[in-house]
Amino acid sequence: MKQLTEEDTIQKPLPIADSDSHAMWEGLKKGELLLQHCEDCGHVQYYQQGLCRICQSKKLVHRAASGRGIIHSYSVVHRSPGPAFRDDVPYAVLLVELEEGPRMISSLLGKDFTHLAIDSPVAMKTMKISEQVFLPCFELVNLADK
Repeated sequence: MKQLTEEDTIQKPLPIADSDSHAMWEGLKKGELLLQHCEDCGHVQYYQQGLCRICQSKKLVHRAASGRGIIHSYSVVHRSPGPAFRDDVPYAVLLVELEEGPRMISSLLGKDFTHLAIDSPVAMKTMKISEQVFLPCFELVNLADK
């Protein structure tokens, strides 16, 4: 059994694309969040799967989402869940309801939590982690700027 080193415990886990999610991760590299649309029943889903969650159809196509949504719920994390996240706290974890319908868990860009509230509008941005990994994050939309 491999002994964990200190370096192993301070590295954040990274997502690994599989055959269902590969297109989504490639889209994020281009700044697009791709959602699956069922051609049989019209259901829109996130996270990607091989079948529609509603009708079990395999007729799924990827389409770019608007990247806009509202905060359905959130939590500001003040205590690091592990050594790899020690320098990140505090940070906000969001449950975002996308304009297209699905909800996704993500994080808020930045540390200004003063205007963070349920039903606040947000827009997706991608955060480059490495050449292969770009994560979807959200920033608050200032309604005065619209």
